[in-house]
Amino acid sequence: MAKAGDKSGTKGKKGLKRKATAEEPQEAAVAEDGATGSGVQPPKTAAFPPGFSISEIKNKQRRHLMFTRWKQQQRKEKLAIKKKLKKEREALGDKAPPKPIPKTIDNQRVHDETIVDPNDEERTVRLCEQLSTVIPNSHVYYRRGLALKKIIPQCISRDFTDLIVINEDRKTPNGLILSHLPSGPTAHFKMSSVRLRKEIKRRGKDPTEHVPEIILNNFTTRLGHSVGRMFASLFPHNPQFIGRQVATFHNQRDYIFFRFHRYIFKSEKKVGIQELGPRFTLKLRSLQKGTFDSKYGEYEWVHKVCALFFEEPFISFQKYRMRRKLCTLSFECLYLVFLTSTSLKEPISDKVFGSDD
Repeated sequence: MAKAGDKSGTKGKKGLKRKATAEEPQEAAVAEDGATGSGVQPPKTAAFPPGFSISEIKNKQRRHLMFTRWKQQQRKEKLAIKKKLKKEREALGDKAPPKPIPKTIDNQRVHDETIVDPNDEERTVRLCEQLSTVIPNSHVYYRRGLALKKIIPQCISRDFTDLIVINEDRKTPNGLILSHLPSGPTAHFKMSSVRLRKEIKRRGKDPTEHVPEIILNNFTTRLGHSVGRMFASLFPHNPQFIGRQVATFHNQRDYIFFRFHRYIFKSEKKVGIQELGPRFTLKLRSLQKGTFDSKYGEYEWVHKVCALFFEEPFISFQKYRMRRKLCTLSFECLYLVFLTSTSLKEPISDKVFGSDD
């Protein structure tokens, strides 16, 4: 009897467990109905805990399934954020903040200084045009690949007093040749740190047609006197002070800094200056007697490259002359020509030099 009772007791316990498991989903459903009826939603449990890592799952199929679920969850959250921002933007209307710029490979790339801006295609031309407003009685012409030995006689026949040729590399001015006509001398400069008027902050209005003053600082040596006189010959020696414009060539550590300013009289005792532009830096490479002649020209002064002797301590003088000749021959690649004249006997047309008269 006892055994039979035990068996019936165990059966009763099993029946109770089955009833409890069957009643659990009903209670959960009732709880959900009560929550919805009262208007308070139960908190949603996160699909993935914060410290969960899919890579820890060793089963390949299970890991793939969990990864797809994780991607779906990420996609749903992203769409929910987009819809929320869209509703806020529609509610604000015109007062809505601007859309953020998406991060791409192009806009996150580090800026490369050698990249040429397509808007700066005519940078050298703009420099020549702005220099023509600084130097009185000057004209700008395209060179069109014509040799300087053919340009110089035409300039002399038309009573030009100076010839300026500006070289460019990758759409950036990097060299300048200044030749005094008709008998020279000729100077070749390296040009750097070029800034046009639109690139100068707090610049003044465009310069007027008045003849500016010229200031030459620290041209004290014999070579400095020669170069300073060449710069001074570009400007007439009767400055119009009413224009309050001044062109400065400042020599420091063998670099020549060019600036163009205008005086501003704030009071009877205080005077300020306002930069007009353009600005650039020059460094003398060579000074040649006579007009430009890269093959048979006689040089008064040539910038010596010390690295040439450090690389080859026992270099011969003949090899050095050959290298210097190669450097002077490379001047033939100059691109633009810039002319100035203080007194013109006949009007000059805008046609390109080299045409048959």
